[in-house]
Order: sequence, then C-alpha cells, then structure tokens
Amino acid sequence: MSRRTRGAADGPARAGAGRRALLVVAPALVALLAGCTTAGAGTERVAATASAAPAPSGTPLTAGLPTPQGTLLVADFGADTVTFVDPRRGPVGSVTVGAAPYGLAVGPDGLAWVATAEGVAAVDTRSRTRVALVPYTTRTGPAATGEYRGGGMGIALSPDGSRAYVGVNVPGGRGVLEVIDTATRKVIATAPVGRRPFDVDVARDGGEVYVTGHDSFDVTVVDAGSLATRRIEVAPYGTKGGLGSWLKPHYAVVRPGDGRLLLPFEGERLAVVDPRSGSVEVEPMTADTHQHGAALAPDGRLLVVGTGAVEEGEGPSLTVRSPGGEERVYPLDGPHEDVAVSRDGRTAYVTGGYTRDGYWNGLTVVDLADGATRRLPAGTRPLGIAVL
Repeated sequence: MSRRTRGAADGPARAGAGRRALLVVAPALVALLAGCTTAGAGTERVAATASAAPAPSGTPLTAGLPTPQGTLLVADFGADTVTFVDPRRGPVGSVTVGAAPYGLAVGPDGLAWVATAEGVAAVDTRSRTRVALVPYTTRTGPAATGEYRGGGMGIALSPDGSRAYVGVNVPGGRGVLEVIDTATRKVIATAPVGRRPFDVDVARDGGEVYVTGHDSFDVTVVDAGSLATRRIEVAPYGTKGGLGSWLKPHYAVVRPGDGRLLLPFEGERLAVVDPRSGSVEVEPMTADTHQHGAALAPDGRLLVVGTGAVEEGEGPSLTVRSPGGEERVYPLDGPHEDVAVSRDGRTAYVTGGYTRDGYWNGLTVVDLADGATRRLPAGTRPLGIAVL
C-alpha cells in the first residue's frame, strides 16, 4: 500500500486495503481534479532514455498541398488554436478555432471537431482552415480559459461520422451532452449528463454514447437514438470528499471485443464497467501515480498517462498495459495530460498541456518498444491530440 503525503487541509484517511487520504479543500478550491491509488504486482518499470538533442523546429506546411498522413493535431488549451505538428520536427502550422480548446475528434472525411469554450469548431485538416463554429445551445457563461471554464470538454464522433457528441461543462451544475449533425453543422439534441464531462466515448456500433462525469463519480450511458440516459457510479474508492476528492474518473476507452469501458485510477485500480448491466469490476494497476489520459493501440494495448503523485507516490509516467493485464511503466519528465498512438502502434505521443499547474508547451514522443523518449515543441499547453 502506498502512502500519500497530506496537505494541511487533508481529511481523514480510509481504513483497510487501499486506504487513501481525501483532500478537503476551501470553497474556492473545491472543484480540484481527482484520482486514486493501490499498488499492484507484476509491473515492469522501464527506465526511459531521453534524446540528447532537442528536435529541430518545424517548417511551414507547403501551401496548397494536403496535410501529410501521420501529422499530429493538438488542441492548444492555453490559446485559441489547434496546432499541426510534424512528429519528427515540431509545429508546422496552426488554425484559430475558439477560446481554450480541450478535446478533438477527427472524422474519415478529414474534418476535425474541436470542443472550445465558445462552441465546436470544424477544421478541414487537409486545407488547414476552420470551416464552421457551432455554438452551444447550453448556457455556460462568458467564454473563459483555465481548468474550470465552461464549454466543451470531451468530444467523440459516431462511427459513420454523421454525429459529433460533445460534453459541455456548466460551471456549478450538471453537464450536458450536445449532439451535432455534422452535415448541417447544427446542434440537434441534448441530454443531461454528469458534472464536468471530461471524456466522451461511443460504442463501436454507434448505439450508445458514454460520458465520464469527473465531479459526479460516474459514467452516463446515453442511447444514441432515444437519448435516454442511465447513470453508472464509478468510484472504486468511494465518493467520500465529494468535489474535494482526488479519487474521481477522468478518461475512458471502449475495450474491443466486449465493449466494456476501462477507466484507470491513480495507477492502482482499473475500473472495468459493463455499460449494459452497470456492473463495475476492479483490476490492479501498478504505476502508483495520478492518471488522466487513456488511449488504445491498434493491437489492443491500453496506454494511460500518469501526471505524477498528487500526495505521495511515483512521478509522471506512461503505462502500457497488454490485454492480459501485464504492464510496462515508462517514466516521463514532467506532467502530461493525454495520449495518442501512431497508426503502426510503435509510437506514443503524450501531450504536456495538463489541466492543472505544471504544464508545458510540447509533446513527449515515446518509443513503445524500449521506452526511449524525446521532447517535441507543440503549440501552447497542448491537451487533446489526434493522429491524422
């Protein structure tokens, strides 16, 4: 069992296996991020090898030519742009999309849908232009920046690309899932979901949408046809501490084969959620670090970003977990937020934007064979990421 150093305002610790301290905070800080912890066995912790020389700066994309396949697209949470990044050289261009872009999703037609504080921007990634900004129908207050801003957070597309689903944060209240018709570029429906919808995922058959509510310890299952909703509590450490707890869900992935949702907690517990029955099983993890972004490699491996210990534990890392549960843990230099995987499954790109303090303006490129890393400049506080 790992220990966590408590701050002056920490609350009482839980007793028993997996005992954890919960942070009790002043009202001004009550919406802090959360996570969880319990060390597992069977990890292979791999020392990362940093590149000795920084990556050379990028050069502009050639005007009039399509964006090369494999280019990275990142949402600049600290600005109002998305940045195109050559995975070898760095930034090669940017497009203005709207204040504080968070998540993004790219369709087969080359359109990227970007959740900003002002609306959902549609970006033609081939011509590198914004072609639309779809305003929210939900009132979220003036467009703002920072971790607790209102507006879009998680976003995903239906399998056929006809719908974009965006989780809209309403400061101080429940979130809303807004459904966008990607042909007309208008909001056509809404559904109530949990608080601060960090992530949105879609079932592989497109029949259900899954919205991870960070501040409500839940996943909301939304029927894509009727928009009927069901709430599943996902709290492997319980909900004690409420908004002040660190032990909350952040990001999820849909597991191939059985359609279950995988939600990592603190490098100690993996919540496996059956969205149909509502059951939640817990498997051990090994990184012992506060975890955020998650992605699947083409071969089914789960990649999870560790941001570093909130209280006490290990530093930032990238966990690579096989479908059978074996893990390799690659240390990272500094906090990171989200992750994407190259088409060939050999390389991970981890964004340094981070939703809290400690972010930096770049990516870490990780060789998944040996854990060798190098840093790459990439826009301003890059958060969401996709491989084009």
